Amino acid sequence: MKTFTPKPADLTHDWYIIDATDVVLGRLASQAAILLRGKNKPTYAPHADSGNHVIIINADKIALTGNKMGKELYMHSGRPGGLRRDSYAELLEKNPERIIRSAIKGMLPKNRLAKVQLGRLRIFRGAEHPHTAQQPQVFEIAQVSQQAK
Repeated sequence: MKTFTPKPADLTHDWYIIDATDVVLGRLASQAAILLRGKNKPTYAPHADSGNHVIIINADKIALTGNKMGKELYMHSGRPGGLRRDSYAELLEKNPERIIRSAIKGMLPKNRLAKVQLGRLRIFRGAEHPHTAQQPQVFEIAQVSQQAK
């Protein structure tokens, strides 16, 4: 049996929508990373860009487990004195998109392809999004947070 290598004409980029209401951050990030890489397709190849577009809505209603509210998320601009640190508690109020984006970025491979795949991620704070014309398929994450029950 020969190894299948997808050609650029074989690659399709489907649209998926994930509702982040009461979903644990790690579960959401791992499922979104799988969709962004295209590992849910039978034509997956690690070197080919067969990833999908992922829309995450209700980012402000995500569930954080453990002691993450006390932890901090670091970012550096590359300039001297450019270290920025924000706690998860204040980021959940101000910019929950950054929490989800950094968790998903950590689960993607560290190469050039990851930047392209991360560019297909769209995160929205509320339930509305401007991508209804693409007719995204609903991707259901079955396990929600135990604290939400």
